[in-house]
Amino acid sequence: MASPIGASLQSSCLRCPFLGEANGIRVFKVSTPRVAVVRKIVECKESRIGKQPIPVPSNVTLTMSGQDLKVKGPLGELAITYPREIKLDKEDSGILRLVITLWILYYGIQRTLTDNMVVGVSKGFEKRLQLVGTGYRATVEGKDIVLNLGFSHPVRMTIPDGLQVKVEENTRIAVSGYDKSAIGQFAASIRKWRPPEPYKGKGVKYADEIVRRKEGKAGKKK
Repeated sequence: MASPIGASLQSSCLRCPFLGEANGIRVFKVSTPRVAVVRKIVECKESRIGKQPIPVPSNVTLTMSGQDLKVKGPLGELAITYPREIKLDKEDSGILRLVITLWILYYGIQRTLTDNMVVGVSKGFEKRLQLVGTGYRATVEGKDIVLNLGFSHPVRMTIPDGLQVKVEENTRIAVSGYDKSAIGQFAASIRKWRPPEPYKGKGVKYADEIVRRKEGKAGKKK
């Protein structure tokens, strides 16, 4: 009685052309299906933000050296280094463009950083915060800002170089300067000491921040 394995091999060999027998081994030709491979070129579009021109005011000086760019204006000086896929093209009309030689993911953000540098050294940026809570207040003492946020001790923070901090009515803080990233980082470090809580809204919040409020636990009904 033939085994199931032998029967399957015999049936498969019947479907294959017989080539011959060598050294007691029967040789068959087995046909394999062909797989077609289709290559398709995908064209990537440029970033809508990255290809926008950057207007350069007359009081701003640009110094380009290879992949390095220095921006100097009446408020300060900033520098940035671009990846090798980005080239700078400055027109006679005072327009700066970022041209890419190879598509990259961070094309748009490089253009945004460059525009922030140009606007920062010419006009500057400002970030406002507000203290909400009984007894919460802030004062500027020399190069430090002192915060009273309900702790057992006041919080003292050193103001970084290139930034100016003003306090209005003891509860409103304005951080200004020419470096937008440094302004945002210092404002976030102030807010981190006492983020606004969702029940009464107490804490340090941005002036344009909307705090979502929650209802407290309801008392027992009598």
